[in-house]
Amino acid sequence: MRRLSWRFVLATLVFLTLSRLSLSLWLWSRVQPAGGLWPILFGGWRIDLSLLAMICALPLLLSPWLGHRLWPTRITAWWYRLWWLLFVLLEVSTPQFILEYDTRPNRLYIEYLNSPHEVSAMLWHGYKGVLLAGVIGLALLGWIGFRLLRANRVDARMKLWLRPVVTVVAFALLFLAGRGTLEHRPLNASMVAFSDDSMVNSLPLNSLYSVANAIRGLSNERSATAVYGKMPEPEMQRIVREAAGMNGSMLDPKYPSMHRQQATAKPAKPLNLVIIMEESLGAQYIGTLGGEKLSPQFDALASQGWLLARTYATGTRSVRGLEAVNTGFLPTPAEAVLKLPRSQRGFFTIAGLLGEFGYHSRFIYGGEAHFDNMKSFFLGNGFDEVIDQPKFQVKPTFVGSWGASDEDMFNELHHRLLQDGDKPAFTLAFSVSNHTPWEYPAGRIQATSPAASVQNTVRYADWAIGQFFARAKQSPYWSHTVFLIVADHDSRVFGASLVPVKHFHIPALILGAGVPVQRDEHIVSQIDLAPTLLSLIGIDSVHPMLGADLTTRQPDRAIMQYGDNYGYLKGDQLLVLQPGQSAKQFHYQVEGEQLTPVPVDPTLDRLALAHALWPSWAYFNQRYVLPPKSTQRAAIPATAKPAPAASASTP
Repeated sequence: MRRLSWRFVLATLVFLTLSRLSLSLWLWSRVQPAGGLWPILFGGWRIDLSLLAMICALPLLLSPWLGHRLWPTRITAWWYRLWWLLFVLLEVSTPQFILEYDTRPNRLYIEYLNSPHEVSAMLWHGYKGVLLAGVIGLALLGWIGFRLLRANRVDARMKLWLRPVVTVVAFALLFLAGRGTLEHRPLNASMVAFSDDSMVNSLPLNSLYSVANAIRGLSNERSATAVYGKMPEPEMQRIVREAAGMNGSMLDPKYPSMHRQQATAKPAKPLNLVIIMEESLGAQYIGTLGGEKLSPQFDALASQGWLLARTYATGTRSVRGLEAVNTGFLPTPAEAVLKLPRSQRGFFTIAGLLGEFGYHSRFIYGGEAHFDNMKSFFLGNGFDEVIDQPKFQVKPTFVGSWGASDEDMFNELHHRLLQDGDKPAFTLAFSVSNHTPWEYPAGRIQATSPAASVQNTVRYADWAIGQFFARAKQSPYWSHTVFLIVADHDSRVFGASLVPVKHFHIPALILGAGVPVQRDEHIVSQIDLAPTLLSLIGIDSVHPMLGADLTTRQPDRAIMQYGDNYGYLKGDQLLVLQPGQSAKQFHYQVEGEQLTPVPVDPTLDRLALAHALWPSWAYFNQRYVLPPKSTQRAAIPATAKPAPAASASTP
């Protein structure tokens, strides 16, 4: 068993390395400018060893005890032969898959198995030559593997006292190899992504790993229909479109939410955009929003811009906030789209949209951008570059458990904005300091005891915001840039209610060129921010976002996903959907944060259910996409007049 394991590992490593070399040479025109061969090979060996450790774990751990017997050795031989064939099959089919989809085999490879008749007919009629070459390659390499992995010899009997020692050592080595890293999280595809080319980022993976990763991801694709119940699709589309103000005919029936949006701002040229997402900065810490008085800098800025005083997050995790603000996508009981397989390419983001208008888009993050699959998602969906801590051009002064401090992130942001000059640019910057274990540089704030507390990291995050905007206002980019400061979610969302509305309340403030100074008390969701920003920077566009342009209308609703519970807040009425139960409705009183049960309004029930089901429908049917660039050029007639700005009065 030990001999077979070593033969299998070495043969597989050699085979996968040769496969990567061949693919890299074939695609050298894209590999060379992306960073060359070494990142592909080194990242590939990490991925290969991790997967091989999992495959070989059981035979190697049992080998000291059973390796001297013939029947376990024969079972092991067939175990490794099966895996060898899977490796060969996936690698042999990789070149044609790359030609078709510009990436390694992924979830599409699995989905095609659901249609064997259609796929076999397609392969036979369109790819006879490729199919024949693949069969020959599979047969030849399979024969080589079967010869290498014969069970013709057993291992020498190991001394009894040595067996537990070898087992423990083998377990430790297999665990380290399988985990692939000593960092916070195990090895994943994002950790070996190194370029701005998503296809090149797939080359360090082997195709079996890529497909297995996609299968694992499919388990996260929970459909809202299975959780909350069904609704006829025509009714769902009608309700959602009417709620979004889309009362006319569809631009394209295939994409029901695709619509034209005319910007209310009309600058001489479209403005640049910066979104600053603050980690875990709930409204409970913001003085001007009625929270603890920990935010003097934000409070001062709030009087200089458009304060959306009743903004609510869509979820309780960073990926959910990033999803809402950057894609405008509604929340679901599944994982956020940043982590789901069907949204890794071709999914709508404002970065992709602005790219059609010539903008350069970047993501700046003080930590490691592979966290929560941010790097892969952003690079696959419109962002031109991802700048995490290792790529900072301004050396960080303080690095904690989660990465560079907020002031270091802002230093890098300021540096990059100065480099942009007057070029059109969109920057998403994400902070890390306001997170356990509450680390921040000394000497910046008047800290209270204990020093490691959320109150002190909020003070520090606020201090860093103030420092950045003091510089920004004196910088050349200030006059042609719109800024949004918004939290991803609250620091700790809890409560005895089905949906603790209080802990979804977050700060959101828009500042900069041409932004009206006002305090807006309307209910706002994170999904409303992207359409509003497009309007403020002067971009007339076609897009699928269901959020409101707050310069033209106020929907006064918020959408909150709290585990499996779905909250739809409309005015002072909260409708809550739960798995396998009837809807419940509450009167929500902001003062005192009281939720009083009331009878369910059937209309509100259908409205909430339609919005709960729609994003799952759009995701599974891939109906949330970036429209063609040609559509943008004809989005709004040149003679169109800007719509009047909406009032910011208290409802």
